[in-house]
Amino acid sequence: MKLLLQAATTGTEAAAQQQNSLLQLIPTILMLVAVVAIFYFLMYRPQKKQEKETQNMRNNLKVGDEVTTIGGIIGKIVSIKDETVLIETSNERNKVRILKSAVRNVDVHAEDADN
Repeated sequence: MKLLLQAATTGTEAAAQQQNSLLQLIPTILMLVAVVAIFYFLMYRPQKKQEKETQNMRNNLKVGDEVTTIGGIIGKIVSIKDETVLIETSNERNKVRILKSAVRNVDVHAEDADN
């Protein structure tokens, strides 16, 4: 009988220790979740927002827009095909065909240049 009581108390002590160790893990898990949330809001989300804005800008290119390429070439858009853009780069009317993905930004929009 004494052996059974001793086994029962040992079992409850083991369960209490196991529950205590699980309670000690909760702050660690919460800290890990907090780090992941901070990483998402400070790095991943702004990068995706910037990529979306850049893609939107490239999809809305129009003939007459003055653009700057990633390589630093400044020119005015003469024509637009599927994935390429033809730009005029100087007064001598030099024309260069580039990929839309090579456009860094639009300096002057076509409707602003007309005014």
